[in-house]
Amino acid sequence: MRAINRRPGRMGPIAAVLPFALALLVYALASNARLAENPNDKLLPSMSSIADAIERVAFEPDRRSGEYLFWNDTTSSLRRLSIGVLTGAAVGLGIGVLNGLLPWFGAFWSPWVRVLSMIPPLAILPVLLIVFGIGELAKVMLIVLGTAPFLMRDIEQRVRELPREQLVKAQTLDASSWQIASRVVLPQVLPRLLDGVRLSLGAAWLFLIAAEAIASTDGLGYRIFLVRRYLAMDVILPYVAWITLLAFLLDYGLKRANRFLFPWYGA
Repeated sequence: MRAINRRPGRMGPIAAVLPFALALLVYALASNARLAENPNDKLLPSMSSIADAIERVAFEPDRRSGEYLFWNDTTSSLRRLSIGVLTGAAVGLGIGVLNGLLPWFGAFWSPWVRVLSMIPPLAILPVLLIVFGIGELAKVMLIVLGTAPFLMRDIEQRVRELPREQLVKAQTLDASSWQIASRVVLPQVLPRLLDGVRLSLGAAWLFLIAAEAIASTDGLGYRIFLVRRYLAMDVILPYVAWITLLAFLLDYGLKRANRFLFPWYGA
């Protein structure tokens, strides 16, 4: 049997877990080796040190503020990420559909969207901080500017790929432009929008962490860059693992939502 026809079968879940177990094993061995040479080494803290750090930041109130720092940072970051991604998705859907469906609209705005998508969002972070200040708006706007142009171009392309026959048939049934957009285009574009949001989540997290690291007083990115000056790897590593888990859960949730809301898509 050719390799391309082999399937993991029941071993699939086990095979998916093996790389993570191997990574933990390699880390544990490397940590033990470094700590054996230097018990005060901070680069690769032991598993017990990481567990103590998690208990300290997640399950014990902070002495200064009385807050549980880990959960407070998580709530702040998820709030900013959700607002930014939802806003970017709404803007991307609206502009993308109009660019793809209305030729006169696309002739004016489509070139602008292409140019905007080429601007590195992190390069304009100082501009956002000057214009919007160091509050929540600047962080959210960075996520919006980082995700919306990509979604605009993606949705515009998806609309242009729709069979022309569908639009012609809708017009022969006396459908208006609004009816074509809402009843023909949107139902087919919305599942593609969720796929686009899934693809943009990695960039959204990057922009969020960068914004929090530069101008914030809470959040996952803020905490990582705050404790790095103390070489607190026992705090940084759990935060990085937590961000990775949150990103995976968000991606999985969007995937399941797409299958539930649009069971015909990808069937």
